[in-house]
Amino acid sequence: MGPRVGAATIAGLAALAVVAAPPFFVHLATLVLIFALLAMSLNLLIGYTGLASFGHAAYFGAGAYAAAVVTLRYHAGFWLAAAVGMAASGLLGALFGLLATRSRGVYFLLITMALGQVTWGLAYRWVSLTGGDNGLPGVPRPAFALGWPMDDARGFYLLALLAVTISLLVLALVVESPFGYALRGIRESESRMRTLGYPVWGYKYAAFVTSTLLAGASGVLHVFLNGFVSPVDLHVSTSAQAMLMVILGGSGTIGGPVVGAASLVLLQNVLSTVTRRWMLILGVLYVLVVLYAPGGIVGLLRRRRPRAWPERGPARP
Repeated sequence: MGPRVGAATIAGLAALAVVAAPPFFVHLATLVLIFALLAMSLNLLIGYTGLASFGHAAYFGAGAYAAAVVTLRYHAGFWLAAAVGMAASGLLGALFGLLATRSRGVYFLLITMALGQVTWGLAYRWVSLTGGDNGLPGVPRPAFALGWPMDDARGFYLLALLAVTISLLVLALVVESPFGYALRGIRESESRMRTLGYPVWGYKYAAFVTSTLLAGASGVLHVFLNGFVSPVDLHVSTSAQAMLMVILGGSGTIGGPVVGAASLVLLQNVLSTVTRRWMLILGVLYVLVVLYAPGGIVGLLRRRRPRAWPERGPARP
């Protein structure tokens, strides 16, 4: 009950805070939410299943491209485009998952990276469908959705906030379910779970496909926010960015990816206005986090939080 109440409370405060914010900060907050959703999808694999995917941008970009194509060529509405985008990323994940989930460790990482680069190359070369290096510009933002205008920055922010809040609640239920505990068991010892009779591959495959669906949802939101999608959205650098968000915030936690996405997006936009060497500063920050806070920002805060009650020894008769 704790994570669900916390997510609802934070969502309410975030919705109130955006009312008086300038448009630039509203746009920045929307970017944070979109990349938080991408990082949350990857965290289901890294943090709970122990599978480090380095090609997650493929599903992010597939959702964005599918939504853009049906919107520009077939004039589909927002909800139909969103459904098509998520279906495209889910189908791609179901196909790639048949190959990737047969491996583990560094082999899983390399296979997902290779599959992601195949998708990037396809988007780059299939000019008639994807626009090639020029991408697909001019994707219109929906006028209305859920009763409020989407052409306004605040309206689209509320839509992204709703999507992230629902995803947080669903993920909280998933990871606290028997399915989630089975994923943790696979993360700790895959061979032991197989010995106990668990269908390990089936659990890994289900987690992989679920993760790609969430990544597709973030891609759909991203293309409607910017009105543009290009092969850069499928590049390995986008996958690395999502992985850094998970590591920076804290893998294996519900709120870690949100904290990591907020930290990375804000640091990028603030440091880039101050110095040209902002990437060097970010690199040093990541090294420090890995060395001195391997549990990420959330893990560091948990370690430094004072205990509400002193630890008690065993009860005496």
